[in-house]
Amino acid sequence: RGISSDERPKRPLTAYFRFLKENHLAFKQKNPEISSLELMKKIAGAWRELPASQKQAYEEARKTDWQKYKEQLAAYKAQLTPAQAAALKEERRKQLAKRRSARVKRELTVLGKPKRPRSGFNIFVSENFQESPGITPVAKLKQLFDTWRKLSTSQKQPYLQLAEDDKVRYANEMKSWEAKMVELGREDLVRFRRQKQKPRTAGTAKKAQTAKASPRDSKAKLKKPEE
Repeated sequence: RGISSDERPKRPLTAYFRFLKENHLAFKQKNPEISSLELMKKIAGAWRELPASQKQAYEEARKTDWQKYKEQLAAYKAQLTPAQAAALKEERRKQLAKRRSARVKRELTVLGKPKRPRSGFNIFVSENFQESPGITPVAKLKQLFDTWRKLSTSQKQPYLQLAEDDKVRYANEMKSWEAKMVELGREDLVRFRRQKQKPRTAGTAKKAQTAKASPRDSKAKLKKPEE
């Protein structure tokens, strides 16, 4: 209590990010017409072409700040009780997990992953949200949810059919997208990885045949012989 992970000393910038921070404004003023992505590429190119002697100055600054960071971090940890240290560790773990999730989401957006299919209720909401009574978005959603529950099956059917069509759209787009990811060497993004089937030996074939035996055959084997 009374201590937040926001008080934890911040890691010093790397040599490249120091260069980026110092030169971003100058590059932006020289190239006002280009996009942020192109601007970052231009700065990265300038960093790659920078002489080693000039890069060394940024690296030395990083080392100096890194030594200060270690001292500040040690002082920060020394004031924590075991309970505070455990709580802050868990808080930091959640923050890192959240950042990783956001990073993965951004990457999938850049790679053009298809949007997940919508449910019938989602489609109903998107079509009626603007006209729905309610001052706040939450009030509108509550009103639409109540309306959806009162609809008859026949009234819901058009939305449910659109949802089924959207599932087909998603399946087809995902199939094409995953094939593209395999070509790009990103099999880690494919939901179901195809595994090479191992050649079946005589022993495994016999086991499979035994497993396929009918319950009637099994019961016949377990049945006691008649006296």
